[in-house]
Formats: sequence, C-alpha cells, structure tokens
Amino acid sequence: MIKNSLLFLGLIFLTSATHAESVSVKYGGEVKIDSFSCEWVSRSSFIKRLCYDPKESYVIVLLSNTYYHYCGVPAGIVSSWSTAASMGRFYNANVKGRYDCRVNHLPKYE
Repeated sequence: MIKNSLLFLGLIFLTSATHAESVSVKYGGEVKIDSFSCEWVSRSSFIKRLCYDPKESYVIVLLSNTYYHYCGVPAGIVSSWSTAASMGRFYNANVKGRYDCRVNHLPKYE
C-alpha cells in the first residue's frame, strides 16, 4: 500500500514537471512562468492574472485576454498593485507606460 502511494506521488511529480506552464506575451513571445509567483484575480474586470518573478523584477499580467510584460518592476510596486482597491486604476497610474522591456533588462527563461 505504501509502495503504491509513493509510486503514485512520484508519477504525479514527474507528470507535473514535464508540463511546464508557458504563456504567450504580446511583444515578448512564449515565456515559461513556472518560477513566477502568480495569482488569478477575480476582483477586477480588467486584470485577470498577475505573475511576478522577484529575482528578475519581471511582471507578466493578463489584461482582459492578452498577456503583457513589464521589466524592472520593484517588489513594492507589485505588492501595492496586488492589494490595491482598484487594480486597474493602479495599473494605469503606476505601471502602464513604465517598466518598458525595450529599455529595462528582459530576462530569458528556458
């Protein structure tokens, strides 16, 4: 019984490890987001998902039905954005038009 349980858990781990999640980012192509901290957002009509890699200061955000990316985003901005009363207003005031990946470091994920 224990052997079967361990085998089952091992298979789950191997299966999940081989199905890495990646998203198609507008102006950025495919990005693997396994190393990101992501949250699905249900309290905003505009922001659907917010993903952040603090090591690279890199944000991927799902706006309506399209993923966009922002480079060089400080952790404090992401934290405030995540808890903002209006995530859409926060985005427009503090993120949109800033943190351009053509200017700031664009990390590579393999």
